[in-house]
Amino acid sequence: MPTGSFGRQVRRQAAALFAACCFAFGTIGAAQAAEVVALGASNTYGKGVNRGEDFPAQLEAMLHAKGLRVSVTNAGVNGDTTAGMLSRFDGAVDGSTRVLLLQPGGNDFRKGVGDQRAGNVSAILAKASQHHIRVVMVENGMLRGLPHQMDGVHLTPDGYRMLAAALLPRVTGSLRR
Repeated sequence: MPTGSFGRQVRRQAAALFAACCFAFGTIGAAQAAEVVALGASNTYGKGVNRGEDFPAQLEAMLHAKGLRVSVTNAGVNGDTTAGMLSRFDGAVDGSTRVLLLQPGGNDFRKGVGDQRAGNVSAILAKASQHHIRVVMVENGMLRGLPHQMDGVHLTPDGYRMLAAALLPRVTGSLRR
């Protein structure tokens, strides 16, 4: 290996190349992988759009574009209530989950159990805290002004993209804490 200033430069470049290869092939990157779980109802699931156009999938693509090796699991269920989300919590998260995107939606009110919403959301937040999972709330107000499908409830692919973009800084901030 060359000596002197030139040698140090070559060694630094070789080390950088080695680190890049390890990251690209998963040796380092796998240890840094994190999991985000999106728990919600139809606007989390992506009702009315193709797989990959829902906001969790678009958020994952945006995180990857920023160089973050993060998987985003879509745990949305069409028509679900907060009681259903609470009952599905343990099956949706695991030991690798670092961030929970919680979108309680409006089905509790639509199904006549709106009085249970606050208690169920509190219970979900408590469970997340017990698991040391950071929570990013995705309230219905975030959907206002975004492109909706003809039903006026569910977002279009562009609407889901815009929602994912709005959530991106909150999720990256939560991952860095």
